[in-house]
Amino acid sequence: MKSEPKVRLTVGQAIVRFLVNQYSERDGVEKRLVPGTFGIFGHGNVAGLGQALLQNEIDPEPDGGRMKYIMPRNEQGQVHAAAAFAKANERTQFLACTASIGPGSLNMVTGAALATTNRVPVLLFPSDIFSTRFPDPVLQQLEDPTSLDVSVNDAFRPVSRFFDRINRPEQLMPSLMAAMRVLTDPAETGSVTIALPQDVQAEAYDFPEAMFNKRVWHLRRPAVSPAELERAVAAIKASKRPLIIAGGGVKYSHAHEELRELATATGLPVADTQAGKGAITFDHPSSVGGVGSTGGDSGNHLADKADLIIGIGTRYSDFTTASRTQFKNPDVRFVNINVTSFDAAKNSAVMVVADAREALVALKDALAGYRVDEDYAKEIAAEREAWMKATEKCYHLDHGPLPAQTEVFGALNEMLGERDVVINAAGSMPGDLQALWQAKSEIQYHVEYAFSCMGYEVPAAMGVKLALPDSEVVAIVGDGTYQMLPMELATVVQERIKVIYVLLENHGFASIGALSESHGSQRFGTRYRVGDGNAHNEDGELLSVDIAANAESWGLDVLRVHSIAEFRDAYAKAAASDKATMIYIETDLYGPNPPASSWWDVAVSQTSRLDSTNEAYKEYIEYKDKYQRHYW
Repeated sequence: MKSEPKVRLTVGQAIVRFLVNQYSERDGVEKRLVPGTFGIFGHGNVAGLGQALLQNEIDPEPDGGRMKYIMPRNEQGQVHAAAAFAKANERTQFLACTASIGPGSLNMVTGAALATTNRVPVLLFPSDIFSTRFPDPVLQQLEDPTSLDVSVNDAFRPVSRFFDRINRPEQLMPSLMAAMRVLTDPAETGSVTIALPQDVQAEAYDFPEAMFNKRVWHLRRPAVSPAELERAVAAIKASKRPLIIAGGGVKYSHAHEELRELATATGLPVADTQAGKGAITFDHPSSVGGVGSTGGDSGNHLADKADLIIGIGTRYSDFTTASRTQFKNPDVRFVNINVTSFDAAKNSAVMVVADAREALVALKDALAGYRVDEDYAKEIAAEREAWMKATEKCYHLDHGPLPAQTEVFGALNEMLGERDVVINAAGSMPGDLQALWQAKSEIQYHVEYAFSCMGYEVPAAMGVKLALPDSEVVAIVGDGTYQMLPMELATVVQERIKVIYVLLENHGFASIGALSESHGSQRFGTRYRVGDGNAHNEDGELLSVDIAANAESWGLDVLRVHSIAEFRDAYAKAAASDKATMIYIETDLYGPNPPASSWWDVAVSQTSRLDSTNEAYKEYIEYKDKYQRHYW
């Protein structure tokens, strides 16, 4: 029998050689699946995967070429950047991340949870303890007296879609294949974690050469079942007040044109979630804007009365459903189009388990000749017009002495091009943005709100720019978020990645401050005050931290502005520059914010010695009584 050709490589070298030969294909477009790796090195990976990346840099793989390496500053930040890259690429490409043993690897857990919650693929290689258990305990090892097989990397298990630990080189091939399967799955994707003991990373083995052949992973588009389609069409035709809610699945499926065509043909109104904004552009007559706790009046008023919700690619988070108080019609039914049955089954819906684009094409054909009722069409138009006027007002408040953040958003919305990208993740800003932002394309709105992770915005801008080099990438960052994770500014400067950061300084947590006040906790611990006893004192001395100077120290160009007119001039200057730039502006901590038309369930203390808490609890119970489940 002829022996199979072999090549002798370390496990780290084999990983790099394997990854540079993996490709994705969707709709005839082929891409390198893993075009780059972030990595922070320590004793756990510097001589293993680190050596392999160095070797590839000096002497690229003969059959796959070079793996781009980027040196970040924080392990959590690198995973956020990788997640943003995958999201901006509609999950057709992703990046790998490596970190050293112990705290380095454990720092990636938050980023792993973010990617899995958002259902975007990232590939993580945390370093692990010696598989030989010699030496034992190794530096930075957390010992478990109940088992010698446990390391801190087991913390990745609940936040990963796939987890494995490579204790022998022979285990690498099936593990990498399983990893690629999950990373390219249209439904069950997220973080994939392959823990690498540091001795195994450097161990040599005779791998079969066939392991490193070019492999193309074809991204599936599950078709629609005729029976499921028939049931969905019947439900739509029987309804009087249907409403589409477009989620992130529409964008990941690259189905925005098909959604627009369906809405044009039928007049069906389309509301959007945080992940779905831009799936239909704001100027389409059927676009009614955000829905749920952070939605606008137009989408929420229609959702309140809808007798049929058609959820496309949405997972129905509590913000989308306003903590199950949004869909107030007692007779409301649901049709859910989703690539995973887990989400399609929510709210006792008529299930259509299929790719969003495939389903939308089939639905348009099956609804030929159907249009919404003329009176309903007039109501949709009236709601759109009213909210457009409200948005215009929020964008041009002329508020003083400090501008409202909605005025900054308005200026950005007017100045960003169709293929430019705005990024945000946490605090009051995602709420204002979902309610007010008028998306001009499917890529323009990039808000991470599944995990809503403070600190995401700074590294995310880097990831998005790597994915969309021809777009202007603008990350809006609050002062609270900035202080969480600013380190990747150094990476942005080092790699000469041109992005724009808009830093809104309001000396506290605007979102949690307002939430605290409305729930009886008096903005406690939400302002940056100096000294003991000031955590609840609105008149205490503000902490003096010069964030603009800090950003300058990382190497950014910083433009300090004081008005919206100055902000517009600064943005034009930043857009014309080829350097990473921060525009710094102080805004009013107290708003004003867009008018709210929905609720969010945040539990209030049932008993207290504080009058403010007791009053808030009375109001909370009134809202809680509106809570409903959908069992139809």
